[in-house]
Amino acid sequence: MARRERRKFTDEFKAEVVALVGSSGKSIGQISRDLDLTETAVREWVQRTQVDGGTRDGLTTAAREEIIRLRRQVRVLEEERTILKKAAAFFAKEIR
Repeated sequence: MARRERRKFTDEFKAEVVALVGSSGKSIGQISRDLDLTETAVREWVQRTQVDGGTRDGLTTAAREEIIRLRRQVRVLEEERTILKKAAAFFAKEIR
């Protein structure tokens, strides 16, 4: 079975699909087939909307973005600390 090329969808499209799931009375699987989307993607969009809306437990989109930003910042700080430790060791040898 050939793999489908990865598609990108706008936030507006995702919101419309989630609204359709909530208002149509059809199952996520049926809507996915009707729109030629993967059931997993639609299910994730619905769950993400529920988490962001506070009707489901989990990390909100804003919290996820904050975690990603903080992890990047920690990685940069660790690299800077490593460089400073090496520089301090280099200059300590040079002084002796």
